[in-house]
Amino acid sequence: MRWPFQTRWTQPTSNWGRGIHMPHPGCCCAIAALLAGMAQAQITINSKTGVVTNGATPATTSQVDRRYQQIEPTHVSLTKSELDAKTRLELIRALQSEQGFAMRPFPRGHKGLTLEANGKLEPAGENYLNLATREGLSAKPGDRVVLTDIKIEHSRIVFDLNGGPDAKHRFLQHVQLGTGPSMNPVVQGDDHEPTGARLSLTFGDHVPELTGDDVKALLAPMISFGLKTPVQAFTDTLPPKLKDAILNHHVLVGMSTEMVLFAKGQPEGKSREMDGQMPFEEWIYGKPPREVDFVRINGNRVIRVEIAKVGEIPVIFTKNEVEGLMRTDGTPLQVARTVKAGDVERDPNTQAPAAVPSILKPGEKIPDEPTSGQMRPVQFPKPKPQPDDQSGAQPDATAPASQPPGAPAPPSATQLPPGDASQTTPPKPPAPPPVGSSQPE
Repeated sequence: MRWPFQTRWTQPTSNWGRGIHMPHPGCCCAIAALLAGMAQAQITINSKTGVVTNGATPATTSQVDRRYQQIEPTHVSLTKSELDAKTRLELIRALQSEQGFAMRPFPRGHKGLTLEANGKLEPAGENYLNLATREGLSAKPGDRVVLTDIKIEHSRIVFDLNGGPDAKHRFLQHVQLGTGPSMNPVVQGDDHEPTGARLSLTFGDHVPELTGDDVKALLAPMISFGLKTPVQAFTDTLPPKLKDAILNHHVLVGMSTEMVLFAKGQPEGKSREMDGQMPFEEWIYGKPPREVDFVRINGNRVIRVEIAKVGEIPVIFTKNEVEGLMRTDGTPLQVARTVKAGDVERDPNTQAPAAVPSILKPGEKIPDEPTSGQMRPVQFPKPKPQPDDQSGAQPDATAPASQPPGAPAPPSATQLPPGDASQTTPPKPPAPPPVGSSQPE
């Protein structure tokens, strides 16, 4: 019988036979069962497309937001002849300063996005989303973009959109000219931070013979050059249900403020209120006797829509209908958030707010009598009572420690009434005269 698992180790001075180790049969069965379980629960994440699949079921389980997913390749016939100088100039003249509408988010950054002719987009999926988060967006889907600069290289065409991502005169800004102590910069003025984007259209070995229409067809998944209104350009990037709602001027729970503005325009009134611990903003559309729509917004999303008509009960919508539409598989979009130490998320609708900071020790209770918040009269400390003279004290108890010579003794502090039989202590004889003094007659 041959065991399915064997391990072997060798040493320079030992032979192969001494290095063979055969594990216990029970251990082999446990390892096999563990590997089988891992194979069934294996999950594969494609970092380029953002697709998450299960090893047991090849069907896709979840995807990144549809705006950052991989594009559908185009099918434009390309010639094998190389682009010559005349066609190069005609192509630049046809595309220079051409305007279109963004179909995907365009991030900033020097490298930008790379689109393969009749191929895929790089980056895509999670990397695409991370690039947009790290560099910031230059244009959102539906925004107007302008081809401000075109560079045709050996095997690619580089388009700078809305001024490009690089600063102008970034080297000349550090150069100054002058004589003596006075120096003047070559470039006058401070240029603003660039906010443009970059898109590279790559080919195989060389750039083939192309016309302006061919390049526009190759860029169609990213930029639409057709004649459209801003609303049409924006809704073309959305799912059909969401597109129909905006074109029909309906507001759905889960829409962003940008979608609401495209659907209904600017509101006729706004108000800010609090619902428990949650602040919200109410956008009001319409006035009686017409239909009045109350759109409640928290942050950047619609959380409640109320439609009120004269003589009818108001209709309230609170179910999110947009969250699943922004993903191709219909699952809700989950935004990753890093929770730091001590940062706890609370639902203001179901959870009480966190306790305020206190100097009390754990388990210590607040006294019943309030100690702050009330005005009270000032209480000064009471003076200590003076001790009364005690009866029967010795007359010399309070006498000074030393007296000058010849001074008479002070009288007793307490005089007893005559005939008091309770007095048992005989009176103290007078003190003898000091030495050297004469006896009085």
